[in-house]
Amino acid sequence: MQTTELVHFKELGKQITVLTAWDAISSSLVEAAGADVVLVGDSLGMVVLGHATTLPVTLDQMLHHTQAVCRGFCKPLSEQPLVVCDLPFLSYQCGEDKAVEAAGTLLKNSSAAAVKLEGAEPETLLVIKRLIRMGIPVMGHLGLTPQSVHQLGYKSQARDKDSQEKILRDSKILQESGCFSIVLEHIPGEIASQLKNHLDIPVIGIGAGNDCDGQVRVTADILGLSITQPPFSKPLLSGRELCIDALKKWIESTNPDQVNPTTKTSESKSDC
Repeated sequence: MQTTELVHFKELGKQITVLTAWDAISSSLVEAAGADVVLVGDSLGMVVLGHATTLPVTLDQMLHHTQAVCRGFCKPLSEQPLVVCDLPFLSYQCGEDKAVEAAGTLLKNSSAAAVKLEGAEPETLLVIKRLIRMGIPVMGHLGLTPQSVHQLGYKSQARDKDSQEKILRDSKILQESGCFSIVLEHIPGEIASQLKNHLDIPVIGIGAGNDCDGQVRVTADILGLSITQPPFSKPLLSGRELCIDALKKWIESTNPDQVNPTTKTSESKSDC
């Protein structure tokens, strides 16, 4: 799939589905499920690597996981989901040249076709325009931006009039800068709906209401594998409990003679 197809989906009113993946197993699952886009998000720093935030994730780690994700697809390349990779913290905040090198490294060494980066600050806009001029498609990201956790936290964004007007302006600037779509995270649904109707590019929501051109979710959250679930992403099954229960049953099956001590004591008394 190509980035231009997402704009066509918006024109047709077809909902765009985006799921995250971090290795070959997760990518094979989301491909088989029929996701339009697979996002290799820097959320893998928390989901897979055990960090408290996304900030420690390196470019080498993003490349490593993106390559694994791409190896997990089973369909022919032309039928595979669009792969978008997050640019990690400090891979694009330090200037245009470094950003082009980072994004180029990801696309050159994997099947990823686009990158995603956060914010719409003047310096970020220069990076976005440069990347697009170099032939690298860019997905924008506004609202709750995890790489700004020390400044914004993980709370809902765009709650007051000034910040709502700012996100409206920023989204239009991102479109004018050449982004092929924008992720809106953890903002009021009415603001996301307004943006959907005023932008020509797709608006992909996560915790931004249902009236978006598409939705993105962290796959581990949907499957109930995350220890802590975000308030806007309820699990569709109790994945952790199911997995733990299955593993417990296997462990017990490998030791059939080791019964519960209480049960063994009870049986011994009854034998006497």
